Amino acid sequence: MKIAIACDHGGYRLKEVLKAAMIAQGYEVIDFGTNSEESVDYPDYAYKAAKAVADKECERGVVVCGTGIGVSIVANKVDGIRCALVHDLFSAKATRQHNDTNMIAMGGRVIGEGLALEILNTWLHTDYEGGRHDQRIEKMMAIEKQ
Repeated sequence: MKIAIACDHGGYRLKEVLKAAMIAQGYEVIDFGTNSEESVDYPDYAYKAAKAVADKECERGVVVCGTGIGVSIVANKVDGIRCALVHDLFSAKATRQHNDTNMIAMGGRVIGEGLALEILNTWLHTDYEGGRHDQRIEKMMAIEKQ
């Protein structure tokens, strides 16, 4: 699986940890930056990762900033993206099972590396349930077309 990843300065350290873990698990990771803790504007980076997922260049995406809020908002502005801001394991599992999310956002200043890695692994290894959720996702995605 090919995964897009991006961050701003507030998420840089956590992005590097998540990226290394995914590579170690055999995922192909495309890094859209940033590549330091120097202050940058998160929309510039989160958009590139979301666009890669929307354009099917990558199957899923991970975005990180200080809180995860900004990058999740940016990602969800891109047609075809369902990005969930997640800081706990239950939500990581539920957002894959029920919402078939193709991106996840986390806050590098909100959660520790250990929990972030557990969240990532839960999200990556949870399948979409389909069924009753299909209609809800269709309705959700139809809103983008209005």
